[in-house]
Amino acid sequence: MPDGQRLFLRDWPLPQARGAVLIVHGLGEHSGRYQWLAQWFNQRGYAVRGYDQRGHGRTPGQRGALRHRDDLLEDLASVYNDYSGGLPHAPLLLGHSMGGLVALRATLDGRIAPPALLLSSPALRSWESPRLIKLAGMLSRVAPSLPLRNGLDSDKLSHDPQVAAGYRSDPLRHGWVTPRLADFIFREGAGCIADAASLAQPTLLLVADSDELVDPSGSRAFARKATSTGQLTTRFFSTLYHELFNEAEPGRSQVMMQLADWLGRHVHDRAVASPHQ
Repeated sequence: MPDGQRLFLRDWPLPQARGAVLIVHGLGEHSGRYQWLAQWFNQRGYAVRGYDQRGHGRTPGQRGALRHRDDLLEDLASVYNDYSGGLPHAPLLLGHSMGGLVALRATLDGRIAPPALLLSSPALRSWESPRLIKLAGMLSRVAPSLPLRNGLDSDKLSHDPQVAAGYRSDPLRHGWVTPRLADFIFREGAGCIADAASLAQPTLLLVADSDELVDPSGSRAFARKATSTGQLTTRFFSTLYHELFNEAEPGRSQVMMQLADWLGRHVHDRAVASPHQ
C-alpha cells in the first residue's frame, strides 16, 4: 500500500474467465474462509481474488487496528484498481459484513466503480448500545489502537455447527477490535444508509433476518432509501444467521440460487457487452 503496509492476496484464477470477482471479508476473519465461494464462482466462469484486510489474516500488523480512519477504503481502492488493471473487464465486488460496509462505502464515495456490487449481511447497523457507540468515538480520539474484544459469538455465524467449530480453531481468525476500527464501522454504516439514494451500481443485497451479529434493520433502512435508484435487488432470508454463504442446508442452497439468478439477469450480459473502462 502507499503507506508501506503489505496486504496478503489470494487468487483463484481461471483461464479464459468470462468475468472476475473481488471478495472483501468481514471483521476478525480472512480471505481464506472464502475458498468454497471462490470455487463456486470459478465453476460459473469467474476468476476470483481475495485479500486479508489490514489487521487481519496473513496481513501483518496489530489485529483489528487502523493507522488512519480511511485505511480500509484506501486499501480496497488500491487492490481493486490493481486487479482491474490486469483484466479485460472490471471485476464485480463482493463484500461480507464489515467487508460489505467497506465495499459499499468505497463505491458510494466513487473511490471505485465496479460494474456490480454484491453485499452479504453488510455491517450497516450494530446491535451495540448508543452509549457504547459514543464511547468508541471518544476512545478513537484518545486511545485509537487500544485492543478490545470484539465480542462476536461464533455460534451465531451459522446453523451449521461445523462452521462455528472451524471458525474457533482457525489460527488466522482473531477476536480483536480497536476503537478507531469500531468507530469507523459505526459511523460509516450510518453514513451508507444516509447516502443510499446515490447508489449507482446494480447491487444485490442479501440480508440474514435472524442475524444476531449485525442488526439487519440497517440493511432494511438502506434498501428503503435506495429503492428510488432502481439499482437495488434485496433478498431477505427470515431464519438464517449471519454467514449466508456458510449456512446449513437447505438455507445455503437457497442463498446461492438467488445469487446465481441475479448474476444471470443483471451481470453477465452487461459485463460482456461493456468494454473495460
